[in-house]
Amino acid sequence: MFRLFTLVAATALLTMGEGNYVNSWRGPAHPPERLPANLNLPVLPEIGQQTKENQDGQTPRAERLQPVSRLEIVRYVSGEFARAKRVLPGGKKGFRWKVDAPVDERQLQQLAANHGAAGHPGDMVQITQIEFKDREIVIDINGGGRQRRSWRDRLQISVGGLPRVSTTTQNQAAGFQGVGATLILDFGRPLPDMTVDELKALLGEFLEFTTRQSAAVLWVETLPEEFQVAIRERRAVVGMDRDMVLAALGKPTRKVRERRPTDGVETEDWIYGQPPGETIFVTFVGDKVVEVRQFPR
Repeated sequence: MFRLFTLVAATALLTMGEGNYVNSWRGPAHPPERLPANLNLPVLPEIGQQTKENQDGQTPRAERLQPVSRLEIVRYVSGEFARAKRVLPGGKKGFRWKVDAPVDERQLQQLAANHGAAGHPGDMVQITQIEFKDREIVIDINGGGRQRRSWRDRLQISVGGLPRVSTTTQNQAAGFQGVGATLILDFGRPLPDMTVDELKALLGEFLEFTTRQSAAVLWVETLPEEFQVAIRERRAVVGMDRDMVLAALGKPTRKVRERRPTDGVETEDWIYGQPPGETIFVTFVGDKVVEVRQFPR
């Protein structure tokens, strides 16, 4: 009987205190917050949505130099003629310029005195090679300061026994002595993406790009119309020779020679660009282009 009384009393006490016990674990009551009627809250973010935009609404450019930008620079700057605005010193080490600092005029003059000069202010010179490194762009002028012999020896060409006007004619008239120069544009960070015009603007510290007709331009005007059009549009077409391809695309990124297993014919591929970016393959048999392929199409 006593046990039954004790059980009934305990049950009554628990029942009476249940509300207070439960409420002691609840936070203070707050009225529910109301959201504006026109507010949309996405359940999931949109895939591929741009997270940053410039103030003008344009999508920001890539931070690193893109393969397609490299290809454009090689096509439109390599082989270009310009007038020197400063002395361009020779020497294997080249002249290093930090692009965010003033040009050291004293060092330029000292290097020119020690190693000779590829050009003085007003001289016509040519960009003959462009090399991209992690933090630098290396620009060779008139064959570069690392050459071992005069670059005009490599550029003299003839067709059918008749001499063709060489691209060095104007340089010879200006007193060019066969010394090449190398400019090293030091960015101090991974190469940023840039356009052809932006690179030319940087080179404007040393070179003034001219629209005057050079001997090379005069030579192009003697070619068949289809090749003139292709060179102006910076593309290679079947039937071109090596000089025409150089005039259209500049120097290739690399060359590959092989023998076709089907017929044993030796071919040479000039490759512009770097996969998986835009890449152009120009295939020669002998001195003529037999195929041009571009990837991606």
